Amino acid sequence: MNWLPTTQDLIAAMVKILVMVGFLFNVAGFLTWVDRRLSSMIQDRVGPNRAGFKLGPINLRIAGLLHTAADGVKFFTKQDFMPPKADKLLFSLAPMLAMIPVIALAAVIPMGDTVAIGDIKRVICVENGVAIARANELGQCAKGVATTVWPAAMRSGLNANKGVIDLAVSPLNVGLLYVFALAGQGIVGAAIAGVSSDNKFSLMGALRAASQMVSYEVTMGLTLIGAMMIYGSMRLEDMVRWQGENCWGIFVQPLGFVLFFVAAVAESKRIPFDLPEAESELVSGYFTEYSGMKFGMFYFAEYMEVVTSSMLLVTIFLGGWQLPFLHRDGLTLAFGDEILFAQKLPHIWVVIFGVGAFFGKTLAVCIFQAFVRWSLPRFRYDQLMKLGWRKLLPLSLANILATGVIWLALDKLGPTFQPTIKLGYDITQAIVAVLINVGLLWLVIGFFKPVKHARFIVGSSAEQADKRGGTVATPMQA
Repeated sequence: MNWLPTTQDLIAAMVKILVMVGFLFNVAGFLTWVDRRLSSMIQDRVGPNRAGFKLGPINLRIAGLLHTAADGVKFFTKQDFMPPKADKLLFSLAPMLAMIPVIALAAVIPMGDTVAIGDIKRVICVENGVAIARANELGQCAKGVATTVWPAAMRSGLNANKGVIDLAVSPLNVGLLYVFALAGQGIVGAAIAGVSSDNKFSLMGALRAASQMVSYEVTMGLTLIGAMMIYGSMRLEDMVRWQGENCWGIFVQPLGFVLFFVAAVAESKRIPFDLPEAESELVSGYFTEYSGMKFGMFYFAEYMEVVTSSMLLVTIFLGGWQLPFLHRDGLTLAFGDEILFAQKLPHIWVVIFGVGAFFGKTLAVCIFQAFVRWSLPRFRYDQLMKLGWRKLLPLSLANILATGVIWLALDKLGPTFQPTIKLGYDITQAIVAVLINVGLLWLVIGFFKPVKHARFIVGSSAEQADKRGGTVATPMQA
């Protein structure tokens, strides 16, 4: 048995690592800009409009994108301060322990379907417009003209000719266990940062972070048991394939989706669950004493946690790389046993559509998390813990019980009920297809629609002042 990787395997691994890590870092940077722009639009105030450069008489601000670049330069140039009584080794190690597990977590998340190298393109021999045979290894034909075609793959199974490439950096049979093992490592970085800083506010932030992350990890783990019962696997690729052949996980696990989303937001320690770094109480929590690039690593790790949690949410509940009615062999529009439309598509295009769908869904979930951040107030700490232990935990256990009962009941009905279930699955695919198209149309219309600014007068004193022609500016204000 040859266990050594081939050159093809090494090149594919390097490309996958560059794509996943590049997506993580770039989207994390993009989310810093989204937070500024989105918060300003939600709160009806001025957003990032200071950083820019002049090109002659024109001042280019590029919609505030240069603020993110300015932040990066600031992190690299600020003084790297360390408290005199801090534990120097642990103080320096904590930011790395916060960032490395988040990056490693992306190793098992599949960005697309498995690529069959033999199905990407094929050379065939054509005579009088009819394919008569496949060309030899050198692409030559004994009879007819050699023609390159881009074939469709098989609906199930893979053409293993010339090998296959999994579009996950390291596909594992126990992918979910790997996810939980690494997700729990974020507690270590936060705890070490607080303890080693020699600061009471940092220590309190670390204690809050540790208790919060442990509490919501329990809910997150129990939430996914229902999904594993339905998918019958802990391998993330198999979960996505089940959703492609049946329906997305959000339809068979709606409560699980909501619970997982809430727990994921709490794990990333962002509003409304940002108690470990509540600036009104703890300055900046467990990274109060950090500055420069060490602070930047903590700051960036939180945004990358948003991206990885969105990837997991998309993979387990939103179909991963799957699109409605798009299968490995092409587009098949069917309801039950009746096929309305079928079109074979080249394997390479199906893979490209799948990868684009996965990253597009991830971006949409990341932006939705930003909406949540700027729409909800912060919980009190006792409310946060009660929500985790008294609400989410019992609901996750109830979800497991309900999933088991319903799944066994459907299994008892036997094959006579299977066509009805299949029709229901196809209807959910149609619903998703309609929602995707409506959402894209709404985005396009909203992008080109002119913005109307309305003046709102809040409060009786402001209303009375407006009736009198406004307030008089003082000499200092003038």
